[in-house]
Amino acid sequence: MNKNEKFVITINREAGSGGRTVGANVAERLGVPFYDKALIDALMEKYHLTAEEIENVKGRKHDWWSKLKRVVGIDSVGDTIIDTPDMYNAADIFRREVEILKDIAEPESCVIAGRSGFFVFEGHPNHLSILITAPLEQRIQRLMRKRGLTEEEARKTIEKIDEERENYISKYTGTSRYDSRNYDLVINMEGKTEEQIANLILMYIG
Repeated sequence: MNKNEKFVITINREAGSGGRTVGANVAERLGVPFYDKALIDALMEKYHLTAEEIENVKGRKHDWWSKLKRVVGIDSVGDTIIDTPDMYNAADIFRREVEILKDIAEPESCVIAGRSGFFVFEGHPNHLSILITAPLEQRIQRLMRKRGLTEEEARKTIEKIDEERENYISKYTGTSRYDSRNYDLVINMEGKTEEQIANLILMYIG
């Protein structure tokens, strides 16, 4: 990746690994925007759903439309409080996600955390793709600190997020988010701080 030309860095990370913080740190030090919540906000505006509703629904294996009918209050005869039922399916939301990601990266260099960035930008001429992992116990402890959860709550949260993200990526990209071939860098956070990992990434970029 050439940081002197327009670039996009995508960071996929395991829940509780600290990857989002690493991404924000890298973006700040490179002087470029960092996007994560902005993507969710755009989806909320498009589909009139909350961030929690989107996250809870999008990784499920069962029928999205049935779930979303309950979420948005569509009655048994198909009347809806928003637009049309046809727009509410997983493929549509994935396509919208792809559009938003490409729109974000078109005008300027940026760092994007999560989502399907590694897949969306695989053909980008100046793209660095990173996966950040961490041992399960380290992830649990971090979530306990950050969210005030019990150990059991943190463990269940991680398991749920891991499953939903993997289902989503597998279904719409045809690959696994754990496949190292999708990334230029795979980094294990074990025993390291977010700042140390950000330093490592910046050293790699040069």
